[in-house]
Amino acid sequence: MMDLLSALQQNPWLFISLTALVSLIVGSFLNVLIYRLPIMMEREWQAEFSEYFQTAASAKPLATFNLAVPRSACPSCHTPIAAYDNIPLLSWLVLKGRCRHCQAPISVRYPAVELLTAVLSAVIAWQYGPTLITAMLLFLTWGLVALSFIDIDKMLLPDQLTLPLLWLVLIFSLSDAAFVSPAEAILGAAAGYLSLWVVYWAFKLLTGKEGMGYGDFKLLAIFGALLGWQQLPLIILLSSLVGAIIGATLLTIQGKDKATPIPFGPYIAAAGWIAMLFGEAITAVYLGYLGL
Repeated sequence: MMDLLSALQQNPWLFISLTALVSLIVGSFLNVLIYRLPIMMEREWQAEFSEYFQTAASAKPLATFNLAVPRSACPSCHTPIAAYDNIPLLSWLVLKGRCRHCQAPISVRYPAVELLTAVLSAVIAWQYGPTLITAMLLFLTWGLVALSFIDIDKMLLPDQLTLPLLWLVLIFSLSDAAFVSPAEAILGAAAGYLSLWVVYWAFKLLTGKEGMGYGDFKLLAIFGALLGWQQLPLIILLSSLVGAIIGATLLTIQGKDKATPIPFGPYIAAAGWIAMLFGEAITAVYLGYLGL
């Protein structure tokens, strides 16, 4: 094990390449998670509702549906996807983005998620090398990719992902590799959650509308726990700026009303990811620009 670690330290590009390759496989799993987790949650809610209120639906058992069952299949012809047609990125390219059996188009988002996961993971491996920090940030990045696309699809940031990530980051603060101390991590988590909680209630009292969801509070709490409260203003500023520009652009292109809700989670995730890799450098440049 030590020989392998030494070899990876001496050959950084080998480590980066291996990380990218593994992350392509992880990205394939994330596609499954992004699609199936919301359905699993909806089924669970329906089952709890039916059981509590003793509705007729409670007598109708549903087929097993989880992250492993049933097998992935073409949404058009429902033919199960063979293992050789499920190789991350490569299969989509070989099949030219179409089902082998019915030739129906396969969404480009599947290879895009895989490629995005691999690229983000490779950047982390390049930045930190084979260290405990890299392992921590890889798990966090994979979680952020899943959360972002689920939020885009369903306007939802599931507790099943945000809460384990928050606890993972808080436990990580106990290690010597952590960016901040455990006390600073707890304070950062509280500051991240409460800062958006205050904004949420102020907006609701003033307008009577909900400006964001509770999942956004928990997502910012994760970054507060990882980086400390000092990086929260940068994350909030970046996410608000990017969200305003991209959101307005998408609404204009799609011809939707400005009151149409847009998911804020992906922008928090993107801003937080940038801050955890380059936050100190960005802050230093900004302070230097101000002459401070």
